[in-house]
Amino acid sequence: ALRQSQGERVLELEWHLIGHLQSNKAHEAARLFDWVQTVDRAKLIGALAAHRPTDRAPLNVLVQVNVSGEVTKGGFAPAEIVGVSAQLHACAHLRVCGVMTMAPFDASEAELRRVFAGARNVRDALATAGHPSSVLSMGMSGDFEVAVEEGATHVRLGTILFGDRPQH
Repeated sequence: ALRQSQGERVLELEWHLIGHLQSNKAHEAARLFDWVQTVDRAKLIGALAAHRPTDRAPLNVLVQVNVSGEVTKGGFAPAEIVGVSAQLHACAHLRVCGVMTMAPFDASEAELRRVFAGARNVRDALATAGHPSSVLSMGMSGDFEVAVEEGATHVRLGTILFGDRPQH
């Protein structure tokens, strides 16, 4: 956001942490970031809430949901969200802004739509439970068009912007 301050322009940045976060690093993340986009387990919720400085705004978080059920992906199963929602309500220093998910890399369009609709349903359930959940982060370079059609508000476009990762 750009704002005017006594004739000066000041650029205000929000720092987002994306990707897997180890619980033993949560104390640093809670202090340094404005957003943690991959809250994928109960232990991490507690660690982030415990370490968020009380003089800062609540930490914005996205709950990672594993709609596809892939064992290689982290996140909560959709059936776990009611319990997770209750745990999050008890954390005054966290603000649940929505959910994020990743679809299987080789999914058909029908499977993509199922996964993305499932994430949207979880986001809506969190909003119904009283969380300010408006963000739906899903879709990557290979499937973002379908994700947007299914309601994505945020997409991750690394390969399209930066090319394929080098092979090691």
